[in-house]
Amino acid sequence: DLTSAQADFQNLTADGQTPIFLAEDGKLIGLFGVADQVKEDSADMVTALHQMGKEVIMLTGDNDQTAQAIAQKVGIKRVISQVLPQEKSRVISDLQAEGKSVIMVGDGINDAPALATADIGIAMGSGTDIAMESADMVLMKPNLMDVVKALKISQATITTIKENLFWAFIYNILSIPVAMGVLHLFGGPLLDPMIAGLAMSFSSVSVVLNALRLKRRKV
Repeated sequence: DLTSAQADFQNLTADGQTPIFLAEDGKLIGLFGVADQVKEDSADMVTALHQMGKEVIMLTGDNDQTAQAIAQKVGIKRVISQVLPQEKSRVISDLQAEGKSVIMVGDGINDAPALATADIGIAMGSGTDIAMESADMVLMKPNLMDVVKALKISQATITTIKENLFWAFIYNILSIPVAMGVLHLFGGPLLDPMIAGLAMSFSSVSVVLNALRLKRRKV
């Protein structure tokens, strides 16, 4: 008869713990809960990702009530619970089929298939070897805010690449005709080949200097 333990069961699940019943000879002799400790920076990471316009989803094998309790603590709005390792991979594939780019963060053996399926798999350095082998990126420090930093660095890198391509195209579109002597056809000066070579070198140097700005960027 588990009636007497129902209240304790509900309290444990509401607190984000997984209840475990202990019985002997068919009689309940104990009830206790186990839970993973929520990292102190989990809520900060979720908040930062929301501010960046990212959707955060909790994907877990825990029961729904326990998962919802933990999600509420850290500010996650969408929870997909009671999923097996293979189902985690399927959920990610479904999200990708919706046209979404998916980043999976995990550290356990059960996360390995999902880490391999995601567009970018990020494993914690304190996790299992198979998780780190399946991931595209491994965070050496157990700091979840490094996930946010990695995204910001990635976005800054893409922006810098686009800037470099834009200015390189503009520079060449304007400079190549001048180097070919177009201005001379209309009575303008004829560009010395040495000056044209220096101008081309300046273009390369400016691209490199723009890229080096990433080293001074604070995230």
